[in-house]
Amino acid sequence: MLSFSPSHEGPIVSIIIPTWNGAASLREVLALLGRQTTGFHELLIVDSGSDDASVAIAKGFGAEVLGIPQGEFDHGGTRTMMAQKARGDILVFLTQDAIPASADALAKLIAPLLADASIATSYGRQLPHPDATPFAAHLRDFNYPSQSELRLFADRQGLGLQTVFASNSFACYRRTALAEVDYFQSGLIFGEDTCTVGRLLMRGYKVAYMAEAMVFHSHNYSCLQEFRRSFDIGVLHITEKWLLDTYGRAEGRGWQYLQSGLSYLLHIKKGGLIPGFLWRVLLKFFGYQLGRNFSLWPHWLNSRLSMHRSWWQRHG
Repeated sequence: MLSFSPSHEGPIVSIIIPTWNGAASLREVLALLGRQTTGFHELLIVDSGSDDASVAIAKGFGAEVLGIPQGEFDHGGTRTMMAQKARGDILVFLTQDAIPASADALAKLIAPLLADASIATSYGRQLPHPDATPFAAHLRDFNYPSQSELRLFADRQGLGLQTVFASNSFACYRRTALAEVDYFQSGLIFGEDTCTVGRLLMRGYKVAYMAEAMVFHSHNYSCLQEFRRSFDIGVLHITEKWLLDTYGRAEGRGWQYLQSGLSYLLHIKKGGLIPGFLWRVLLKFFGYQLGRNFSLWPHWLNSRLSMHRSWWQRHG
């Protein structure tokens, strides 16, 4: 069982983790949270109908567990429900497979919020798992560099859509700031973190990327999964058109990804994988374009092209 910090001298910290059949990694995640150098006051688990040992593991570590039907899970709505239920001043969100890489990962994640009241959120660096493919490892290296940074609304002029990049796989929020933007938007195919960060920046808050706060979190996606995820990104960008209208288009980031990937594979002496990488880039591009034009395709086809098929069932 985790030992929660009884001190109320500083801000109250709540940790929130959505789970669904996460037993393979959840025990390690919770065990490592229990070894963090900074204490937290509350561990909330929202489980979407797991049929493995996820709930038993969570309760064994002293978590408060709320169960919901699998079909009711919503990336934004479920996190909002748990954020409003939590009593923390600082709300820390993880996913069930984000494994803290050090004993001070949590302390480093929340440090910016303790130091500067204008910072509403910070998110940490995601490292590839030891079994990550070169493609998965590069994606983590591309999205989560080794240098920390602080971003504000004005940065959109130079950074474009990258200004709002963040990930709720390992992030924390100032509760009062989160409440100002009505927490996380419900009904999104995914990207609740990006949309919330976009609204926080528009209100004058800052977002911190803390490269020193690290978790192991990566996915060895197949080519088809890469395509489907890109399709869903396209859907997000057209259904939440304000993101691109406010922060800029995504194509420039795509060119950076292509150049970075080629350099990465040459650097690790895996040039033989370049044709496979180029194929993946092409699939991601077409997936994104198809997603942006999803209104032209029949509903059944969109469901098959998407990684989040349950979303289409709810939005028929």
